Amino acid sequence: MAGGSAVGGVPAVARGAHEGILRRQKARESAARTYARALPIVPVRARGLTIEGADGRRYLDCLSGAGTLALGHNHPVVLEAIRKVLDSGAPLHVLDLATPVKDAFITELFHTLPSGLADHARVQFCGPAGTDAVEAALKLVRAATGRTGLLAFTGAYHGMTAGALAASGDATDVRVARLPYPQDYRCPFGVGGPRGAELAARWTESVLDDPKTGVPHPAGMILEPVQGEGGVIPAPDVWMRRMREITAARSIPLIADEVQTGVGRTGAFWAVEHSGITPDVMVLSKAIGGSLPLAVVVYRDDLDVWEPGAHAGTFRGNQLAMAAGTATLSYVRENRLAERAAALGSRMLAQLRQLARELPCIGDVRGRGLMLGMELVDTETAPAPAPARIVGGGSPDGEPSEAEGSPATARAPHPADPELAAVVQRECLRRGLIVELGGRDTSVVRLLPPLTITDEQATAVLDRLADAVETAARAHVDRHPGRSRPHVPAPGHRRDSHRAEYVTQHHD
Repeated sequence: MAGGSAVGGVPAVARGAHEGILRRQKARESAARTYARALPIVPVRARGLTIEGADGRRYLDCLSGAGTLALGHNHPVVLEAIRKVLDSGAPLHVLDLATPVKDAFITELFHTLPSGLADHARVQFCGPAGTDAVEAALKLVRAATGRTGLLAFTGAYHGMTAGALAASGDATDVRVARLPYPQDYRCPFGVGGPRGAELAARWTESVLDDPKTGVPHPAGMILEPVQGEGGVIPAPDVWMRRMREITAARSIPLIADEVQTGVGRTGAFWAVEHSGITPDVMVLSKAIGGSLPLAVVVYRDDLDVWEPGAHAGTFRGNQLAMAAGTATLSYVRENRLAERAAALGSRMLAQLRQLARELPCIGDVRGRGLMLGMELVDTETAPAPAPARIVGGGSPDGEPSEAEGSPATARAPHPADPELAAVVQRECLRRGLIVELGGRDTSVVRLLPPLTITDEQATAVLDRLADAVETAARAHVDRHPGRSRPHVPAPGHRRDSHRAEYVTQHHD
């Protein structure tokens, strides 16, 4: 037979090419590689939500370049914008020189900004990654205030360079004051909901106002409106407003890290818009480049005290990224994809919560817009003792949610189960679904689909995910004989035509 014998529907030649590339990657690339370890695929073609591997298998991509692909892979408007620049003969690399392509990008970007910032904004183009934009923002507020200290939050992730890491939640050499980030499921105060958010705000005030805390007046506060790598934890809107009030009253610049939450991801064009606040500084990357490397800092003009060359970067003049970014920003805005993300995300969240009621291993489901997370827990290990009084979970706007009083919020949570989460990720991949893991213990299954995902595709994603969790839960019990078998529906009961077709054609 041409191409050699097929295994699992995959021709031998294709399988050999796939395996050879993976072997060479393992032999030649750094041990620091991450996604490639959990996702041993070799993408060769992609469009929208779908990736095709070198072995011929197709996958629904709910990683989206860690949130970079707002319009999915190779969207026509992005490709057209890139081709237009290439065909025009325009320079591709211009450092920080002015060009028509850059001018169009800045105009569109400013058109989308919160009104309180857009009217008095400056923009600094940085190196190609969000972490460099974070570094620039930290340098900016230090230069503008003459102070050096910073306020950041537990669970934060701001990048992999030195300053960004220092502000992130797993920093060890701490030069940043760490404050509690409010959450319902694992509330640092054991109460959750509006009460937990209020206690977190009071703690922040105490740290700033008590002269004996050892925290000098800081140069700035940096926060994520939704903690992504921290476990998909939306900040309550009322808490966001309190942080804005606290920082404004003390002349502390507020930096909003919108690297992953921006460009419609959470159901608003910028996640800070849910709470109605206007930060002093916004750090932007990922989706603003339309799938290509681009990072900027946008800030109030009165903070613009930098001397020429105070922050630079060789690749800050990426013309192709600016063109792709302009096309992406305008497409999201004109087609109201943020509103679409809010509506579809709400429906997906409701379906995931229903799944959590069926499967005890799902401790919590949370998110905002199309930034969703499902935390997996070890139900055989007793949870920590519950406090005397539990306040039910709240929604991001600070009001009690419909989940109040549910098992996820009415008792102390079980320990995280990263081993189960890893099994779920592998089972998803076997079913043609790419998901990311995150959270404090890498126990949160994350969904970051493109904003262009259709209702039919969303159903296929949730069906495959549900089937994967059910299978993983059973396998987890089989590997641990002392555990009680979960009461879950029969495997495959949610298969739709998309999943059935994938299993028939591609499943080993």
